[in-house]
Amino acid sequence: MKLDQDIVIVATKNKGKVREFEHAFAQLGKQVKSMFDYSDLPDVIEDGLTFAENALKKAKTVGDALGLPVLADDSGLCVEALDGQPGVYSARYSGEHATDQLNNEKLLQELGQLKLGEDTEQSLLSPASFICSLVLYNPSSGDHIETNGSVSGWITSDVAGVGGFGYDPLFYLSQYDKTMAELSLEEKQSISHRGVALRELIAQLKK
Repeated sequence: MKLDQDIVIVATKNKGKVREFEHAFAQLGKQVKSMFDYSDLPDVIEDGLTFAENALKKAKTVGDALGLPVLADDSGLCVEALDGQPGVYSARYSGEHATDQLNNEKLLQELGQLKLGEDTEQSLLSPASFICSLVLYNPSSGDHIETNGSVSGWITSDVAGVGGFGYDPLFYLSQYDKTMAELSLEEKQSISHRGVALRELIAQLKK
């Protein structure tokens, strides 16, 4: 599949994800547009059992509505001690009106930690992985490309960092001795689940 237009449409309203997509596609000289740039699009019910199923559903729904190729991402956190939860429910883990802070608080509560940001010695609570599935769908042909990425780390009881979004302040990377939220955008893109999936997607588009 080729991406001939100068604009990449990404099916997301997550500003953090938009920044990461903009950074990645800048190397191809392409501008990123998101759902903030379009109105009257159908709602997508993310009822897939896997990240890949949700990503394809989002890309296909928005792509068919616009009549243009659309890139969609579905990603989340899988915590070993919670049997892989929150998984595909990561963005709405704390309920219908979930926020990053509420999701992080619930995660720590589920792991037996009742307070955020205590000034205590760092405690690594459980191994965890961030998982990402990307799907680029072309409505004119019905074709799609799927790529996947993951990164392993630990959930820590210490909240650290102001960069990133979601569970990044709790996701500790031993190779950096930092949480994901303490990394620069360049560092994060070099190792993150979304960065891995994006590099594979871009490599396929360059062929």
